[in-house]
Amino acid sequence: MLRVIFTVLWAALVPTSGWAVNIQSNCLAFAEALPGLRSAALGGQTDIASDEIRLHFVGHSTYVLETNGGIKIATDYNGFVGRGVVPDVVTMNRAHESHYTDFPDPAIEYVLRGWGDENGPADHRLDLDEILIRNVTTDIRSGLGGRIPDGNSIFIFEVAGLCIGHLGHLHHEPSEEQYAMIGRLDVVMAPIDGGMTLDTQTMIRVLKRLRASVVLPMHWFGNGTLGRFLNGMQDEFAIEYPEGSAMTLSLRDLPRRPTIMVLTPQPVEP
Repeated sequence: MLRVIFTVLWAALVPTSGWAVNIQSNCLAFAEALPGLRSAALGGQTDIASDEIRLHFVGHSTYVLETNGGIKIATDYNGFVGRGVVPDVVTMNRAHESHYTDFPDPAIEYVLRGWGDENGPADHRLDLDEILIRNVTTDIRSGLGGRIPDGNSIFIFEVAGLCIGHLGHLHHEPSEEQYAMIGRLDVVMAPIDGGMTLDTQTMIRVLKRLRASVVLPMHWFGNGTLGRFLNGMQDEFAIEYPEGSAMTLSLRDLPRRPTIMVLTPQPVEP
């Protein structure tokens, strides 16, 4: 019912004159008044089918998403995804410097910072014809028990019928309102370090609540960290180790049982 309400509100609230709105959200479970979308077309044809998305684990918290149309999106971009590779879109978070850069390549078309400015929290809704990118802000820790409101963004990518979420440098469990704004996630990229972001048990609780079909671990430091996380998830999630650093997913091929897929980090090749 909420999805129907959201669709009606979207049609009523987003202006049609002079606006190329190509995608409506299929992932949201929360109806809210939305600002207009920025719209653009990027990329070129690839060997990825129109109902597929390719995900490449570069390392740390950086994944590169590549669409059928050739759009490359780098998450928590710190300035490098591969020698000679320039993404079309980058998302960044600022919990510490390995998740952002102050000097993104000027050739990058869209730089989406996950933190706000004097005008308020970050608020991104970018329509790139075949993919919709939006964010839900969360707080980050600061100093001795301090907190910076809206210092992190969970970025959500709606493409090929899939709802893909990147939790960024998550420091607290989302509120009920934030869970609703995130909506359905089919794929989630989750930091599992167990301390710099969420402790392991809280992250496990978040992921079991989200119940995505595919969990892609990131931000882990050694087999001990990874092993503790996998041990806490194996009662409800299958665990697989796909060969290499990249995989292609589609809605029709999602596993029946929720599955953690551990990819091997490696830079993208041109």
